[in-house]
Amino acid sequence: MQSLYQQFQVRFQYPVHFTNGLFKLDNPLFAQTIQPSYPGAIGKVLFVIDSGVALAYPQLEEQIQTYAEANRTIFQLAGSPIFVEGGEACKNTTEWVEKIEQAVNEFGIDRHSYIAVIGGGAVLDMAGFAAAVSHRGVRLIRIPTTVLAQNDSGIGVKNSVNAFNKKNFLGTFAPPFAVLNDFDFLAALQDRDWRSGIAEAVKVALIKDSAFFSFLFENASALATRDLPAMQQLIHRCAELHLNHIAGGDPFEMGSSRPLDFGHWSAHKLEALNGYQIRHGEAVAIGIALDSIYSQLVGKLSAEESDQILELLEQLGFELYIPELSARTSTGELAVIRGLHEFREHLGGRLTIMLLERIGKGVEVHEINTELMTKAIGILETRKQKTEVNI
Repeated sequence: MQSLYQQFQVRFQYPVHFTNGLFKLDNPLFAQTIQPSYPGAIGKVLFVIDSGVALAYPQLEEQIQTYAEANRTIFQLAGSPIFVEGGEACKNTTEWVEKIEQAVNEFGIDRHSYIAVIGGGAVLDMAGFAAAVSHRGVRLIRIPTTVLAQNDSGIGVKNSVNAFNKKNFLGTFAPPFAVLNDFDFLAALQDRDWRSGIAEAVKVALIKDSAFFSFLFENASALATRDLPAMQQLIHRCAELHLNHIAGGDPFEMGSSRPLDFGHWSAHKLEALNGYQIRHGEAVAIGIALDSIYSQLVGKLSAEESDQILELLEQLGFELYIPELSARTSTGELAVIRGLHEFREHLGGRLTIMLLERIGKGVEVHEINTELMTKAIGILETRKQKTEVNI
């Protein structure tokens, strides 16, 4: 028997920029991001815009057109923007992916052209998937418009849509060409969306940086009341920790470990059980609370630190219990527990769940005691009931 073995390495590099007024004429960042495929070439850019962002900023399309005209020697627009339904709904069907693919075909978008997507995490996920599968990869410029997308989902290497009632069942690992965070977009966010993104900052602080957790705890009131300087600091540090993890770990998740998904195994299941009415960050906050209590119950986390985590989440305005957390299947099993099986199945290999050893230090386990997890759910439900009585 004869065998041939191949081995090679591919180096990925992309910038994450922070700015204000991305499409103002005196801001050169977007134009500087476009790189000609050969001397004198003019880049072709197809814009995909979250319809919610377009509604909040009715002047956005005109600003982009004016900016493109002012920089016509650098790039040109490939037709009119595609306006996409925002939120998780755009990931629950292939309709929007197909519309982007049709535009790629119609406007001659190739591997040296660009898809620039402006919106929240769900729209970035969906458009990124369309870009990754078109021509096996069109250059993607992400322009996140929510806290969650600017500090977490929009700066990573994953793209996806939902299928078979499972979150992110179809997807790709494809690093973006660039990420351009414009803080001005945060002004139009609803309070729920402003708060939702903070959950991912709490998550990464808990597993990686106790000093960052202290910053969040000390600034909880400012963050909850939409203090922009505090939020800018949060986004920058959270993004930095996220990028450092990707660079030093397993960016394409070839193993069975996904430490950045602390609190996510239940969050993903809760989103599906709730019909995706709950925001991703809201579900993550519940997942963080659940796994923090469970970490305490199995003797890994002190009661004092567990209480501090729950206090921070509540100060930020998160609800830490919803009825779906206690919903049961026809066989009497807690429906959310199915999330453990789906989490392992999605990643493959051995079940690996991140818990807390202390604030700032995560620890991986490969088994979950469902009786203790059920007890943790009961503690959250009781805490919710006591809060309602006190109100």
